Amino acid sequence: MNPTTTVFSIDYEARGIARPEGKTTFIRHALPQEKVRYRVGTAKAAFDEADALEILQPSPERRAAACPHYLECGGCALQHASFDAQVAFKQRIFEEQLERIGRLRPETILPPVYGRPWHYRSRTRLNAVDDGRGGLLLGYQAKRSRRIVAIDSCPVLPEQVSGSLKDLNAALQKLHRAAPAAGIEALEICAGEQATAVNIRSRKPLPAAALAAFAGSLKTGWQLWQQHGRNPPQPLSPDAPPLDYRLPEFGLTMPFRPGDFTQINLPLNRLMVSRALSLLDVRPHETVIDLFCGLGNFSLPLARQAERVLGVEGSRELTRRAADNARANGIGNARFVCADLFDTDETVVKSWGRADKMLIDPPRAGAYAVVRALHAPFLPQKIVYVSCNPATFARDAAVLAAKGYRLRSAGIVNMFPQTAHVEAVSLFELG
Repeated sequence: MNPTTTVFSIDYEARGIARPEGKTTFIRHALPQEKVRYRVGTAKAAFDEADALEILQPSPERRAAACPHYLECGGCALQHASFDAQVAFKQRIFEEQLERIGRLRPETILPPVYGRPWHYRSRTRLNAVDDGRGGLLLGYQAKRSRRIVAIDSCPVLPEQVSGSLKDLNAALQKLHRAAPAAGIEALEICAGEQATAVNIRSRKPLPAAALAAFAGSLKTGWQLWQQHGRNPPQPLSPDAPPLDYRLPEFGLTMPFRPGDFTQINLPLNRLMVSRALSLLDVRPHETVIDLFCGLGNFSLPLARQAERVLGVEGSRELTRRAADNARANGIGNARFVCADLFDTDETVVKSWGRADKMLIDPPRAGAYAVVRALHAPFLPQKIVYVSCNPATFARDAAVLAAKGYRLRSAGIVNMFPQTAHVEAVSLFELG
């Protein structure tokens, strides 16, 4: 008979945590305060991994999942919890990781930025695989598996995108039958503020006539791109309206292309940029360095406030895009360079020159090489660190603390509702 236990907490993968008979057990699909019947799937020396079979005593925060694919699809992890509870869980996880790994607590906890629970995700990738019947299966990877779950709607996508998935799938089947040897691999969808792009990824080029037929099935305001092999994506119509998003507080329009890194939650991105710049408190005479700058999401707003900005980015394509975006917005006091920030040392830091303030927005791996390489006299007075991984942030925060920085404030931004991902913005100040 399967055992029962009571869940007392939640971990960074949104699994309930219990300790039946003193052994830590991570239980998928279980929430704090719940009594559950569970089955152990993986037993290890230090802990067990299990699945909830039956919720005997549900949490008051438990909710019915909004998506029919939720139990299979690997995209979301918290649809069974209320929206307020999701934010509270993420806040707790952020603080616990910071204290456990970094041995730090912020002097001020900033109020969380909630955003909207649904229809927020502006870009996505749907994988296409052979369905064994001459067609393609279009969808997302399953939980804990490489299997693809066929998707015909998705409530975290914009409503016009989710409502178009069935039509896109039908058009994709026709395209596959017209050119089966092309090896279609995925559909990537990017929703800008003026247009929505569908990028078809394939191993070989697709015939122009078949692509034109697919483009003819798209709604008004949608555009088709195609990408094969290692080539960059190209628009089917060169005069298609540009993809872009806006940062109206700073008078900026930010063009981008399919494949560029952009924040997937555009309304929350505006709030996050505003919070980061408010914390950094840049003055007109100051120099600011923006690391992992991408296409200028923080650099260009900073350039509206600072005397000069240096943006550093590891992708040459994004470095060029940032420079183009600066010119398009009439900004002349921002300079961009390409460098591998995961291979930063004191010599590289010295080459950037002195800066009054710094913004760091790394990927999940964090900015360990950067924070280790910072040294006097090139230590900025203030650093804002935008993190999408509490564990690597806590590690890097400990390094900054050892160099004399105080963690003045920190708070989460709920950039990825319904998922376990935690985004946070934090301010460090030198001594």
